[in-house]
Amino acid sequence: MGRARRRAAVLLAVAVLQAGLAGCADGGKTGKAGAGSPAPASSGAVPNPPTEPVPASAPAETATASAAPTTPPAESPTPSATPAATPATRPPATATSARPQPPTTPAKPPAPAFPVPVQVGDARQVVTVQARGSYATVATWQREADGSWTRRTVTENARIGSGGVVPGASRTQNTNTTPAGTYTLTQAFGINADPGTALPYTKVGQDHWWVQDNNSDYYNQMRLGSQGGFDKTLPESHTNGSERLITHDPAYRYAVVIDFNRSPAVRYRGAGIFLHVNGSGATAGCVSVPQDFLAAALRWLDPAQKPRIAIG
Repeated sequence: MGRARRRAAVLLAVAVLQAGLAGCADGGKTGKAGAGSPAPASSGAVPNPPTEPVPASAPAETATASAAPTTPPAESPTPSATPAATPATRPPATATSARPQPPTTPAKPPAPAFPVPVQVGDARQVVTVQARGSYATVATWQREADGSWTRRTVTENARIGSGGVVPGASRTQNTNTTPAGTYTLTQAFGINADPGTALPYTKVGQDHWWVQDNNSDYYNQMRLGSQGGFDKTLPESHTNGSERLITHDPAYRYAVVIDFNRSPAVRYRGAGIFLHVNGSGATAGCVSVPQDFLAAALRWLDPAQKPRIAIG
């Protein structure tokens, strides 16, 4: 019996030893120390207390973090006032208070105070003739850069036709009437030399005529008698009589052609309507002014400024 017990004890010890070796082998692979194989109570060796397994990839405190929810730290109450470090941004005063203004339109210059109706068109120079019976007030007007008009010169010693003013569209020749309306001024002539005008100027000689022959193709034009085309033998008092210009002194010392009934010319409506120097009284239909006034006007008139005359 004693031998049998000893043999059994040896076998038991061998078994315990083998079990311990097997537990060490498993612990090397899994990181555990063989806690699953406790020694039998009858063994003389007392095994070490089992070690709590710890995952290799996480620190010990993470195991307890998942077990109980973490209580967030108490937050400070939000202050009611905006911190000084981040003041509220305000838009510039002009952005909210200023309203967009509509584009301003340049003020139009005041309407010219012409004494008679004027069809200005593209004219920048205007001569006005304000009639009163066979007398008239004549003024020169210049358009300024801003569009306004300035009266330059004026004379009240002007004369017109003895028959007064009539509408240009209904006027007839040899009635001693002056045609009302607005007309261009494009050429000048005179017995005297050119006073310095920019208008085309003809100093007339012995053979310069103004054709008033209703049968002529040159009706209401200046022409030399040597050129022919009209009957220069007829007296001026005749219905078809033309004017020999040099014989009208002092009236034609200076003259500006008023473009009445010129393009196209209507026969028997009238020809030879001029702005010329004063004579002895009323005219046969022209406008006459003092010589000095007309000479100054000639120096002022410029075809580039599209001059016009308005009679009313």
